[in-house]
Amino acid sequence: MIQEKNQPTELAKLGEFGLIELLTKNIKLKNSSSIKGVGDDAAVIKTTKTQVVTTDILTEGIHFDLIYTPPKHLGYKAAIVNFSDIYAMNATPKQLLISIAMSNKISLEFVNELYSGLYLACDNYGVDVIGGDTTSSVTGITISITVIGEANSNEIVYRNGAKETDIICVTGNLGAAYMGLQLLEREKQVFQEIGAQPDFAGKEYVLERFLKPEAKKNVIELLKKIKVKPTSMIDISDGLASEMHHICKQSQVGCKIYVAKIPIDYVTAEVAENFNLEPLIPALNGGEDYELLFTINVNDFEKIKPYAEIRVIGHIMNKEQGLNLITEDGNFIELKAQGWDTYAQ
Repeated sequence: MIQEKNQPTELAKLGEFGLIELLTKNIKLKNSSSIKGVGDDAAVIKTTKTQVVTTDILTEGIHFDLIYTPPKHLGYKAAIVNFSDIYAMNATPKQLLISIAMSNKISLEFVNELYSGLYLACDNYGVDVIGGDTTSSVTGITISITVIGEANSNEIVYRNGAKETDIICVTGNLGAAYMGLQLLEREKQVFQEIGAQPDFAGKEYVLERFLKPEAKKNVIELLKKIKVKPTSMIDISDGLASEMHHICKQSQVGCKIYVAKIPIDYVTAEVAENFNLEPLIPALNGGEDYELLFTINVNDFEKIKPYAEIRVIGHIMNKEQGLNLITEDGNFIELKAQGWDTYAQ
C-alpha cells in the first residue's frame, strides 16, 4: 500500500534497531573525555577531573502536555533541565545519555523532531550524546536523561556552604516560565471549549521561558572569570522560596530576602496581573525558570556589582532568625515554600 503524503510514519515500520540507527548516525563526539559513545555495550569516559552526575525524568501528562509542547522544544528542554543541575554544582556538562519510552501513537517524524531539539541543546552547550535506550509504552512518552559533568574538585559548590553575612544572588528574572505555562493552559481550555485560536501577541517572552529555557552557562563562566566561587548554589526549578529553603536547611542558616530586589520582567508582571495574580507569587513559587540562586562572601560584592545578569536580593542570617521576606515598607513575612511537589499533584 502506498503511504499518503504527509501521513505520519509508524515507528513499527522502522523497528527498534532501525530507529536507533536513524537517530544516532550523525553523532560526532566533541569532548576529549568521551572515549567511546554510541555503538557498543557501554560508553567509555576518561577524565582527570571530578565527575558530577545528574538525572531527570519527564513524563507526559505530568511534566509536559503535547497539545502545546512542540517536540523540538521538548527535546531541547529535556537536555537543558539537566545541564542546569550540573551548572548549579559549578561544573560543566560533558556527556548525556537519553532513554525514552513511547506509545504507538508517536510517529517517526515526532521522534526526529524531539531528538533534533536534544541535539541542538547539546551542540549549543558542547555536550556529547554517548548512549541511551528506547522502549515501548502504553501511556504516552517518558523521557529519562542522565548528564555527566566535570570540575576540579576544589571548584564544586554544594547547597550546604552558606554562611551568616553571605550575600544572596539570583540570575536573570523570575516567574516568567510559570506565567508562560498558565497562558498555555488557559488558551488550551478556551480552544477545547469554543475552538478559538490562541493569541499570544506580545507575550512571546513568557512562552519561550517555559517552552525553551536556557541553562546559565554564561554566569558560571563569568564567575570563574572574575574569580568568585559561590559558597552555596542551586538552580531554580521549583521556585525561589523552595530553593532558598533548601539552601538554608542544608547550610543551617536563616535569610532575609527583600521583595523590592526580586527581579521580575515587565511582561511577566503584565501577564500575572491579567490572571489577577500578584507578580511576586509566580516569582517565589512558580518554578522552571532554571536561573541560579547562590550565595557569595560579602567581600566579593564589588566583583559582581558591575554585572546586570546577577542581582543581589538579600543576605544570610543566623538560623534562629528564620527565613524572611522584607516588604518595601520594612515588614517581615515568613518565607514559605510552596513550589512544585511531585506527589502532591
